[in-house]
This record gives sequence, structure tokens and C-alpha cells, in this order.
Amino acid sequence: MSKTSIATSLIAGVALAAMAGAANAKPNDQLSIDDSAPAELQEAFAAWQAGDRISGRKDKCYGIALAGENDCKAGKGTSCEGTSTIDFQGNAWTFAPKGTCEYIITPDGEASLDELDRNNPA
Repeated sequence: MSKTSIATSLIAGVALAAMAGAANAKPNDQLSIDDSAPAELQEAFAAWQAGDRISGRKDKCYGIALAGENDCKAGKGTSCEGTSTIDFQGNAWTFAPKGTCEYIITPDGEASLDELDRNNPA
């Protein structure tokens, strides 16, 4: 294999890795947003729930991912993307549209910008 082919392969690999790292976990249909959230945040949340990618700033929102659908490491029981083991695991985070996390509600309680002491692996 020539040096040019190796260099091209390396560049392609780096580009694919960068694209994979940019992926964000999707929201799940068990999430809702509190009625007290400002209209623009309700709209951003609705768009995210409808499948729109998050554009612009985002928050690391704890306790909103289903098992295996977190974005990255948060604490015991997670090592990176997709490694949470419990639905709505309190120490696993997922990106959410900026400002919405404080208003997100799950079947197990409110979401948080900080780690939660609920649903964490033993």
C-alpha cells in the first residue's frame, strides 16, 4: 500500500470517528416538559422529540436516558455512550436542548443538570 493510500485511509478514519462522536442519543417518548417552561423551550423540546437534531448549545441532562441510550460517562455503571444499564439512570446524561433540562419530567421524576441519586447501579 502506498503512503498516499495510507494517508487517505487515516484521514477517512478520523473523519468517520469525528462523525460518530458527534452523534447524540435520541430522546424517548416517556419524557415530557413542564407546562411552566417558556414557550421557546417547549418548542425546542417538541422539535427534539419529533426527531430534529439539537442545533446550537445543549445541556448534559441527567436521568433522562433509557438503558443503553446515554450519551457518555457520568458515574459508576457507565463508561461512555450507550453504557447505562437502568432506565432514567441518575448518573448517566444525555444531551438535551439548552435550557430544557430544568423542565424535563420522566416517569421517575425530574431531570437534572447534576447527577441524581436515583436509579443508579449498585
